[in-house]
Amino acid sequence: MASSSSYYQEMQEGFRNNNKSREFPAHSAKVHSVAWSCDGKRLASGSFDKTASVFVLEKDRLVKENNYRGHGDSVDQLCWHPTNPDLFVTASGDKTIRIWDVRTTKCMATVSTKGENINICWSPDGQTIAVGNKDDVVTFIDAKTHRARGEEQFKFEVNEISWNNDNDMFFLTNGNGCINILSYPELKLIQSINAHPSNCICIKFDPTGKYFATGSADALVSLWDVEELVCVRCFSRLDWPVRTLSFSHDGKMLASASEDHFIDIAEVETGEKLWEIQCESPTFTVAWHPKRPLLAYACDDKEGKYDSNREAGTVKLFGLPNDS
Repeated sequence: MASSSSYYQEMQEGFRNNNKSREFPAHSAKVHSVAWSCDGKRLASGSFDKTASVFVLEKDRLVKENNYRGHGDSVDQLCWHPTNPDLFVTASGDKTIRIWDVRTTKCMATVSTKGENINICWSPDGQTIAVGNKDDVVTFIDAKTHRARGEEQFKFEVNEISWNNDNDMFFLTNGNGCINILSYPELKLIQSINAHPSNCICIKFDPTGKYFATGSADALVSLWDVEELVCVRCFSRLDWPVRTLSFSHDGKMLASASEDHFIDIAEVETGEKLWEIQCESPTFTVAWHPKRPLLAYACDDKEGKYDSNREAGTVKLFGLPNDS
């Protein structure tokens, strides 16, 4: 039996003792994106309230360090520099991206782009930032000079974008259910994989470089072998379109979430359910800590019983000791 794997038993035991979630006030409106710095010391969140927040992880809690203002519209996605734990970048509907430095708490650079930005990623070598907008244009920005190196207009709906871990291929998930794989930096189409029967929403690479996962509007998560480009298995416990994915630091767990009122945590090698985190509302974003089995996430929560229309804007942390 696969479920008797020692890893499975160890993780189940771990979550039995550490399945507490705690929430931390972060924003005045819904949180679209959470991400950990590469050293795991900080968590950043981006919100509909046009700001980003950064927390410092102390033993069992997140302590708010700063709020980053400047964007004129919603911060839809953010990510950290792959190797410098002080820099992160935000993508906004205000047609700019901003690079921030947590040491000075200042905006180091504002780069104007052509459209309303909805997704962003930093290349594994740290040299380039790719940002995608609502018009399906992806702009490649030099992270040092802050100038656009080039842009690519696509003829399909571009959802999420990512480099592979080796930095020599660029992946896009699209509205036709395909994964488009381009050579990098040439951006020539290598392959287009028909991954799902409907809209392919999100994509993540595992830290070991062995797999990538995609989440789709068909409520499935598919796991792909990076070398062979074949689907290894599917995870089908969610009922709603899969919005967000994250691999654990060792590549052995995969968290996925949707409008279902739980986050699924699967063992990558067997597809079995390791745990589920109960939520009271749809989940927008999940991110495993880069060193520990701690999951940051944010949901579409409402404030309390009196005003059910006000958004809570909290960031949550799962995996804390039950007695904490």
